[in-house]
Amino acid sequence: MELGDKAVGFILTLTSLSIFTYYTFWVIILPFVDSDHFVHKYFLPQEYAILIPVLAGVILLSFLSVFMGLVMLKSKKKKKTT
Repeated sequence: MELGDKAVGFILTLTSLSIFTYYTFWVIILPFVDSDHFVHKYFLPQEYAILIPVLAGVILLSFLSVFMGLVMLKSKKKKKTT
Protein backbone atom coordinates (compact mmCIF):
# COMPACT_ATOMS: atom_id res chain seq x y z
CA MET A 1 0.00 0.00 0.00
CA GLU A 2 3.01 2.26 0.36
CA LEU A 3 3.32 2.70 -3.41
CA GLY A 4 -0.34 3.73 -3.63
CA ASP A 5 0.13 6.36 -0.94
CA LYS A 6 3.16 7.76 -2.74
CA ALA A 7 1.27 7.93 -6.01
CA VAL A 8 -1.66 9.74 -4.41
CA GLY A 9 0.72 12.13 -2.67
CA PHE A 10 2.53 12.81 -5.94
CA ILE A 11 -0.73 13.48 -7.77
CA LEU A 12 -1.97 15.80 -5.02
CA THR A 13 1.35 17.67 -4.97
CA LEU A 14 1.37 18.00 -8.76
CA THR A 15 -2.25 19.23 -8.76
CA SER A 16 -1.57 21.78 -6.02
CA LEU A 17 1.54 23.04 -7.75
CA SER A 18 -0.34 23.38 -11.05
CA ILE A 19 -3.18 25.34 -9.45
CA PHE A 20 -0.72 27.58 -7.59
CA THR A 21 1.26 28.29 -10.78
CA TYR A 22 -1.89 29.00 -12.81
CA TYR A 23 -3.37 31.30 -10.14
CA THR A 24 -0.07 33.13 -9.57
CA PHE A 25 0.37 33.75 -13.28
CA TRP A 26 -3.27 34.85 -13.56
CA VAL A 27 -3.17 37.31 -10.65
CA ILE A 28 0.41 38.63 -10.64
CA ILE A 29 1.79 38.41 -14.18
CA LEU A 30 -1.26 38.64 -16.46
CA PRO A 31 -2.19 42.26 -15.57
CA PHE A 32 1.14 43.38 -17.05
CA VAL A 33 0.58 41.56 -20.37
CA ASP A 34 -1.14 43.43 -23.20
CA SER A 35 -4.87 42.75 -23.33
CA ASP A 36 -4.73 41.69 -26.99
CA HIS A 37 -2.08 39.04 -26.33
CA PHE A 38 -3.12 35.45 -27.11
CA VAL A 39 -2.43 34.24 -23.55
CA HIS A 40 -5.50 36.09 -22.22
CA LYS A 41 -7.84 33.58 -23.85
CA TYR A 42 -6.61 30.87 -21.40
CA PHE A 43 -7.72 32.78 -18.30
CA LEU A 44 -11.02 33.96 -16.87
CA PRO A 45 -11.66 37.69 -16.31
CA GLN A 46 -9.80 39.27 -13.37
CA GLU A 47 -12.97 39.59 -11.26
CA TYR A 48 -13.02 35.82 -10.84
CA ALA A 49 -9.50 35.86 -9.39
CA ILE A 50 -11.00 37.22 -6.17
CA LEU A 51 -14.50 35.77 -6.40
CA ILE A 52 -13.49 32.11 -6.71
CA PRO A 53 -11.18 31.96 -3.64
CA VAL A 54 -13.63 33.98 -1.53
CA LEU A 55 -16.50 31.70 -2.50
CA ALA A 56 -14.39 28.60 -1.81
CA GLY A 57 -13.43 30.02 1.61
CA VAL A 58 -17.05 30.77 2.53
CA ILE A 59 -18.13 27.26 1.51
CA LEU A 60 -15.24 25.71 3.47
CA LEU A 61 -16.01 27.72 6.60
CA SER A 62 -19.70 26.86 6.29
CA PHE A 63 -19.01 23.13 6.10
CA LEU A 64 -16.55 23.34 9.01
CA SER A 65 -19.07 25.24 11.13
CA VAL A 66 -21.83 22.71 10.41
CA PHE A 67 -19.47 19.82 11.15
CA MET A 68 -18.32 21.34 14.45
CA GLY A 69 -21.93 22.04 15.42
CA LEU A 70 -22.95 18.45 14.73
CA VAL A 71 -19.99 17.09 16.72
CA MET A 72 -20.85 19.37 19.64
CA LEU A 73 -24.50 18.26 19.57
CA LYS A 74 -23.56 14.59 19.47
CA SER A 75 -21.10 14.96 22.35
CA LYS A 76 -23.73 16.81 24.38
CA LYS A 77 -26.24 14.00 23.81
CA LYS A 78 -23.60 11.42 24.75
CA LYS A 79 -22.89 13.21 28.07
CA LYS A 80 -26.59 13.32 28.93
CA THR A 81 -27.01 9.56 28.48
CA THR A 82 -23.98 8.76 30.65
